[in-house]
Amino acid sequence: MSECEQQLPEWPMARSCPYAPPDAYAGLRKEPPVRVRIRGGEAWLVTRHADVRQVLNDNRFSADDQQPGFPIRIQLPPEPGVMSFNRMDDPEHGRLRRMAMTEFTARRTRALRPEVELLVGQLLDELEQGPNPVDLVENFAVRLPSLVIARMLGVPEEDEATFTEQSRVILSQDATPEETYGAFVEMTRFLDRLAVQRTAEPQDDLISRLATRYVATGELSHQELVAMARFFLVAGHETSAHQISLSILSLLRDPVQLAELRADPALFKPAVEELLRYWSISQDNQVRAAVADVELGGARIHKGEGVIVAIPGANHDESVYPDPGRLDIHRNAAGHLAFGFGAHLCPGASLARMELEVCLSLLFARFPGLRLAVPVDDVRFRENTLVYGLEELPVTW
Repeated sequence: MSECEQQLPEWPMARSCPYAPPDAYAGLRKEPPVRVRIRGGEAWLVTRHADVRQVLNDNRFSADDQQPGFPIRIQLPPEPGVMSFNRMDDPEHGRLRRMAMTEFTARRTRALRPEVELLVGQLLDELEQGPNPVDLVENFAVRLPSLVIARMLGVPEEDEATFTEQSRVILSQDATPEETYGAFVEMTRFLDRLAVQRTAEPQDDLISRLATRYVATGELSHQELVAMARFFLVAGHETSAHQISLSILSLLRDPVQLAELRADPALFKPAVEELLRYWSISQDNQVRAAVADVELGGARIHKGEGVIVAIPGANHDESVYPDPGRLDIHRNAAGHLAFGFGAHLCPGASLARMELEVCLSLLFARFPGLRLAVPVDDVRFRENTLVYGLEELPVTW
């Protein structure tokens, strides 16, 4: 390794405060993008809001994980299509995404809301009747998205805990490659069996509808259906679960803004956008590879070089969001990049927003005396993972 390579900053970068992105981002936003050392090589790190938008909306930056230089953050099998259309470019990306988006329209999300409200109500009933104090991560924040995505896919409820753990292992940076691969294989085997069952005997769920509409006509292969379901299971559960728990923590730490929300529930909708911006829990799983030479924010990025998009850096850009480290439910957080941007915008964004709004509004209405059961400094965060979150959130009421 050359002296120059040794001097490159290490990625990921450390946080000095669990409630803020890495300190280094503020300084990096004042300069052109920089190269960093990552596991297995080097990549460019992009932290400014405008630069991040460009990378995510410019087809010279490829989302195809088979491209030379693509930064590898999850140790999964190297074959194409492992993460479905999330790791593809057009035309394949567009072909698969169009099929998937029939299940994630605004209309379907609105239709799901009563069922989500019912599920949240059932979980709150269990909390009320269960032990006090209780860990809201394990008993609420993780369970609700698991139940929702399981219902959507047609996964039996008794398998909820299994795929929750498999998702955690797949996205953890502490897991060994063998552990990650093992969890991936087990989840794939389960979804493969489920897809075979639903293709033969369709029911009222996402896998059945995709099988009936697209597998039966030859537009979608069985393997593509399994990969798509796997992507929904991992992405749809893990991100929502930790956004919920972090959002609850934020509001428990800020009784003044929480009182405003309780007094005017219409504020929950804009509060959700600010909470998404503030936490930006997708720490570093938005990555690309340059397929042409590109000038970006004063840096020259060459074909074949990898790019890491720091969503927390972009969403805390002072030029777009003044005093970005302050949570403000009255802020206009429009334009935040918590769900990405451009062609690869998260397909489940509207569902995630709805889940978060329902969770927060019903939880704080049911438990007006909800408070932390431990000193705030004792709350433990999950750090070495692609999705930021909490290990646990002990509360009482």
